[in-house]
Amino acid sequence: MTLFKPCIDLHSGQVKQIVGASLSDSVPDNLKTNFVSEKPPSYYANLYKQYNIQGAHVIKLGPNNDEAAKEALSTWPGNLQIGGGINIDNAQEWIDNGASKVIVTSWLFPDTKFSEERLKQLSEKIGKDKIVVDVSCKRVGDKWIVAMNKWQTLTDMEVCKETLDMLSQYCSEFLIHASHVEGLCQGIDEALVEKLGEWTTITCTYAGGAKDVTDLDLVNKLSNGKVDLTFGSALDIFGGKTVKFMDCVAYNQKVLGQ
Repeated sequence: MTLFKPCIDLHSGQVKQIVGASLSDSVPDNLKTNFVSEKPPSYYANLYKQYNIQGAHVIKLGPNNDEAAKEALSTWPGNLQIGGGINIDNAQEWIDNGASKVIVTSWLFPDTKFSEERLKQLSEKIGKDKIVVDVSCKRVGDKWIVAMNKWQTLTDMEVCKETLDMLSQYCSEFLIHASHVEGLCQGIDEALVEKLGEWTTITCTYAGGAKDVTDLDLVNKLSNGKVDLTFGSALDIFGGKTVKFMDCVAYNQKVLGQ
């Protein structure tokens, strides 16, 4: 069954909700934010802890986020995943700082070309059970191509069954932002969710465009319960108007029989 998975997106040390396609190092003025929180990262980590919402991911979007990330992780050690700038040199450090798993993307694509050797080395070093591979993507025609560097740069990897089968040898989970609909609150990429349900053999969380609590039922139906769903900008705790956090909590409790 599909579950709600929460997030904490960090930008310049603050919790924010960002329109994915607007995030750029080269043109920072293009950044479009849906929400900038007055509350610290620890507030959200404690909220997820209070209701035991497992599988939350903390994403560092660019520099100056390490202290904010550590604040979140220390609030609920061993229960939050961390992503953003993860590589073989710092992965264990983030685990030691309380992350349940590390989420890795850009480091796996030197010069935008996927390196299976890098992923293998990371898996051997910290264990596949500690690794989430982020295969966030952009839709290009009728395909989905993995995008790196804050979703700005397309790689040589297509999201498909063969790709996910190969990656799952070295990780325990996938995180997939559909960056072309991320932050828009105009609906999920239904075709991608349906395909992920067909392709994935391990835990898989989809993010991008979710706008109503009924999207949980929709994702469950489309993926045959194999894909979990993240709400971001639509959530009331992030200034959203269409999805209540407590409705998501109630949904998870019902699914889990709590």
